[in-house]
Parts: sequence; structure tokens; C-alpha cells
Amino acid sequence: MKKKQSFWEFFQGLGKTFMLPIALLACMGLFLGIGSAFTSPTTLDVLPFLNQEWLQVTFQFMSTIGGFAFTYLPIMFAMAIPLGLVRYEKGVAAFSGFVGFVVMNLSINFYLTLNNRIVDADQVKEVGQSFVMGIQTIEMGVLGGIIVGIIVYLLHNKFYDIVLPDAFAFFGGSRFVPIISAITLGVTGLVIPLIWPIFAIAITGIGQLIQKSGVFGPMLFGTGERILLPFGLHHILVAMIRFTEAGGTQIVDGETVSGALNIFYAQLSSGEPISPAATAFLSQGKMPTFMFGLPAAALAMYRTARPENRRMIKGLLLSGVFATFVTGITEPIEFLFLFAAPLLYAFHAIMTGLGFMVMALLGVTIGNTDGGILDFIIFGVLQGTDTKWYLVLIVGAIWFAIYYSVFTFAIKKFNIKTPGREKQDIQVSDDEANFKKKGKYDNEAILVALGGKTNIDSLDNCITRLRLVVSDMSLIQEAELKQLGALGVVKLDDHNLQVIIGSQVASVKNAIERMME
Repeated sequence: MKKKQSFWEFFQGLGKTFMLPIALLACMGLFLGIGSAFTSPTTLDVLPFLNQEWLQVTFQFMSTIGGFAFTYLPIMFAMAIPLGLVRYEKGVAAFSGFVGFVVMNLSINFYLTLNNRIVDADQVKEVGQSFVMGIQTIEMGVLGGIIVGIIVYLLHNKFYDIVLPDAFAFFGGSRFVPIISAITLGVTGLVIPLIWPIFAIAITGIGQLIQKSGVFGPMLFGTGERILLPFGLHHILVAMIRFTEAGGTQIVDGETVSGALNIFYAQLSSGEPISPAATAFLSQGKMPTFMFGLPAAALAMYRTARPENRRMIKGLLLSGVFATFVTGITEPIEFLFLFAAPLLYAFHAIMTGLGFMVMALLGVTIGNTDGGILDFIIFGVLQGTDTKWYLVLIVGAIWFAIYYSVFTFAIKKFNIKTPGREKQDIQVSDDEANFKKKGKYDNEAILVALGGKTNIDSLDNCITRLRLVVSDMSLIQEAELKQLGALGVVKLDDHNLQVIIGSQVASVKNAIERMME
């Protein structure tokens, strides 16, 4: 039981930690997209009034700060993973991640120097090396940061409360964590040059498998990501495709860049043509489903609800549609039918994968991460017709019709109990409905439904869900949680629990955390 619990807790936590740097990357990507769009010669030809010095300086500044996250992504992972995974002394864990990352690369540099493998700056890419914070080291990309983050997390859990003899007591407790991290990752840096080729072969193999799948590669990715989403493990697959060789490798502006999102941002910064092979795994593949398919599913659920219940579910459906259409957050809609109709969710997963495949076949080149209207405008429309953004509207209309027809037929044919279909739906007052629309929750009641503070061993959150480790799963009041506004409850095993709240999950988590303290 212990081993199973640790497995789920670690991997769902690991997926959640990816969200901190990725959220920053998505935001900085918008800056980069806007800056590059309004400084391109094509845009200036169409909108000449933008060709003013102060405006161009502003847009160039946006491009500059937008590109920083791409440059320092590995070290952000090295800090975010221990920060997100540890339960105590989180600040020390993040600091240790930074220390460990720098020391590891210094150690690799020492090994390369000792073995006469340091080359001139213009040759580093040819031999699989790069410069990280001015240190010549092996090119490991984001995976190097992930390795550091996991090692620091394990060291932190083991040593953050260590008691040393009185003569060394000053170095005990949490102060020992960055010390042991530096020593351990220093040794790790000496070993990595010996074993890194094995990692490189494994990652390249995954990439080749996807690439050899041809047009089905993006479909496998899109469908797989949706299938993993209910378990909270989709972030791991997404990060591998976006940031490692599994998502492809290309030469951009004379530099070797790996990972679909990395390639896209590098090409966007350099002004080079955007690669369809990279964007095949990015925003464009989500757009038919996120902007058109899921809103159509919501409309179908509204139209098939009992007339007297439609008023109660309208706010719930509209908020979900807004989240997926604008920001690409899909769970508020998906969890309305995931548990009620798993086969409909399977259909949805396949359609999402088909969206990736169709966009790739049509040669659309819209990048970034979210797949909502903001990505469509900034990275599609504003980048010019070369992105073929107009095809998204055509395919989207087809997706809307398919989703609406399939959901309407299935809900009626099999009497699926989507929201509003129950005869005895719980009645809510207008005040309560408005209360929930504003994203407010009865946090005290949620804590009680979770079994109280003594039942919670660990509490955290990702973008839309609470992630908990509980002592006794039988104390979880699933029906009560749903009545309090939860979209779904996922019991991974006897101790690991996820409660899908929606975009307001952070405020709920913080409130519960304060009550627990």
C-alpha cells in the first residue's frame, strides 16, 4: 500500500509542479507573440501607423522580456519541482534547486575540462554542448532541470530536519539541504557525462516513434493527453513533447533547439518561418475542440436538460465555456460528462487527437500552449495569413456540428444524467446561484466534507483541482463536495484524492490551508 501511495502522490505532484514555469512561459509567450507580430514588416505594411519609434521600442521590449522564460526554462524547473513537491520549508527547497543546478553544471564543466572536451564556442552545438548561465556544459535542456529538481526533492525530504552534533549544529536542519544538494549534484555532474548518452537515446527513440507515426503522431499526442488528464498525469507527456527531443529538433538561427514549444518560440524570436512540424503539437491542434467542440457539448447539455432545470445550470455551463474558449482550461466542461458518460469522454479524446492531425495535415502554423481565442488571435490572425488561421474557423464549424450532434443523440438515446437531466435536481436560490457564479465557495463546508483537517496529510493544487493525500478515504463525502460546487472527485487509490474545483481552486486551497493552520 505504501509503495502505491508514494507512486501516485509523487507523479501527480510532479505533474502539478510543471504548471508554475509553464504558466509563466505561456504568459511570456503572449508578450513575445504580440511583440513579434507588431514589429514584423508584413504587419507594418498593413498597419503603417504602428511604425512609430516609441511603439516599435515598446513592442521590441515585449519581445525581449517574453523570450527570457525560454532561455532560463531548465533552471525554473530545477527550482519549481522541489518547491511544489515538498511539504515543509518550501523556500529552502527552491533555493537548493538553484544551488544544485548551478553546481551540477559546474561539475560537468570540470569533467569536460579534465578530459579535454571543451571546444570553441562556435562548435559547442556540434558536440552536444551548450552554455548555461555562462557555464559550458552538456546540452540537457529541460530534462537537466527536472533531474535536479527530483534529486533536490528527495534530499530535502530526507534531511530538512536532520539533527547534527553540537559542534556542527549550525549546519543542521533546513540549512543542511542546500549543502547536501551541492555535494550530491556535484558528484552527479561527474557521472552525467558518462550516462547521458543513454538518456539521449531514450528520448530520441520516443521522438522517432512519434515522428515515424507521420500524420498520426499529433493525433496520438492529442488523444493521449486527454486520456491522462483525469489522472492529472497529462502534464508529464506535454512537457516531454514541448521541451525535449521527443518534440523534434531543429536548427534555428544557427542554434540547435529541441522541443516543439522551444522551437516555436525560437523561430518567433528570430523571425524565421514557423515550422509546421513544431506547431503540429501546439495550440492549433486544440482549437477545433477547445473553441468549438466543447462549447457545442455544453450547448447540447443545456438543450437536453429538463426545462425547469436550465436556469440552474446555465451559469455553470457558461462559465465552463468561457474558461475553455478564452484560456483553454477545459476541465469545468469535461468533468460534467466524464463520470456520467465515459464513452462520450473517449469520443472527446479521439476528436481532440483528430483535431491535432487535421490541423497538421492542413499546414496550419499557430503555436503557443492554450488553444483558446487569445492564442488564435495573437499567434494566428496577427501573424498573417501564412499561419492559415482561417482554416481553424472552417474546421471548428465542422467540430461544432459533430460535437453537438453526437452529444445530443447520446444524452437522449442513453438517458445520460448530465447536469439538469435529473428529475430531482437540487434547487438553489438566486442568491446561491449568483454566489457560485462569482467563484465563491463554502470553504469550511468543503473542509468538513474532506473529513476535517486531521484527515488531510497533504494539500496542494494545480490549475483546476485540489490534490490531497488523506488518511481515511472513507471520510470523504463525495456527494457533499459536488453539492458545494466541485465538478468531480477522483480517488486515485486509498489515500490520494483530487477534487476538481475549476479556475478558483487556488483561493479554495489557500482558505482551507489557513483553516488547517
